[in-house]
Order: sequence, then C-alpha cells, then structure tokens
Amino acid sequence: MFIEYLKDFSKQNPKELKIIIIDNAGFHSTKDIELPNNIALIPIPPYSPELNPAERVWQEIKSKIAMKIYDTLDHLENKVVNIINSFSKKDISSLTNYPFIENTYSSIFNE
Repeated sequence: MFIEYLKDFSKQNPKELKIIIIDNAGFHSTKDIELPNNIALIPIPPYSPELNPAERVWQEIKSKIAMKIYDTLDHLENKVVNIINSFSKKDISSLTNYPFIENTYSSIFNE
C-alpha cells in the first residue's frame, strides 16, 4: 500500500519534488523498490520518533489548544486552522529543521 501511495502521490504536481520523512515502521520498508523520480525519502534515525517533524508541529498546535473548552467541534477545528494559517515559513522551519534532514536533502541535490 505504501508503494501504491507513493506512486499516486507522485502524480500530484508531477514536476514538484516531494520529500517525505519516514519512520522505521515495517510498512515503510523501501528495500528493493523503485521510487518515482519526484519522490525522495528521508528516514528518521532508529528509535527517534521525537525527530518526526510532524510531531513537532502538532506539539506546537496542541500547546495553543490544550486545556481549553470549545463549544463545538467546528469551533475547535476553526482554531486549529487559524493556528496553522498563522505559521510562517520561518516558524515551520524552526520546528522541523534537523541536521539529518539538511544533510540528506543536500546529498539528494549534490549527487
């Protein structure tokens, strides 16, 4: 399923390079597969789920919505959307940029 997902994902804006951070889950195994040309995978080091950039972004969102009461699910959803829309590129970079990602990214483009 993961490989099929990557194939379908590669068809969205096919001229765009898609860099995907993957953890060590068994279904993310990439042994003996041919990746689409516009997909690059960056594995998180073993036993380091805290390095998942999405988790850092989610942690920042949770810090702004936790321990509050929302009248409706729509109200909560709107709050989350507003928080996400308020992030600048600099905010996202500060939350998600790790040396191992930069090193891998550099190796992809300097080959």
